Amino acid sequence: MAHVELSLSEVFVPAPGTPTEQESGNVGQWSVAVYRAAEPCLLIDADTSVVAISSSGCELLCLGAPEDVIGRPLLDGGLRLVDFTAVPNELTEQDTDKIPPLLALHSKRLARGLLRVQGSGTEAGTTVDAISTPVLDNGEVAGSLTFFSKV
Repeated sequence: MAHVELSLSEVFVPAPGTPTEQESGNVGQWSVAVYRAAEPCLLIDADTSVVAISSSGCELLCLGAPEDVIGRPLLDGGLRLVDFTAVPNELTEQDTDKIPPLLALHSKRLARGLLRVQGSGTEAGTTVDAISTPVLDNGEVAGSLTFFSKV
């Protein structure tokens, strides 16, 4: 005989003054979730500007505080990506176009890959697994959402 469990939860009621889904769009809806997330995550818009980033995402990517990054282009916001060689070299523009957040944006598909992030004081850098998905608004790609984990 099949077993079915039912879970009831409270209805989510937005706070007064919170924009409705029609007013803020899909990117706006995700930005609140990303900013408040405990997980390392990042949301960029179609112009590759950072819309939201979690505090743990800033820490993992060596970016400082979210307020320092939001509104700036992803690759001009202090993100330093290096290759996987013994002596790390900064990635070329051709290689940075292939990182998951940008690849998901341009390919309109899920993207996954490893990144090597170098902070100001680290020699070898930190290897990070990134999984990105395009964020749609009215059927068009309006940004990408990326979750990170340290490898």
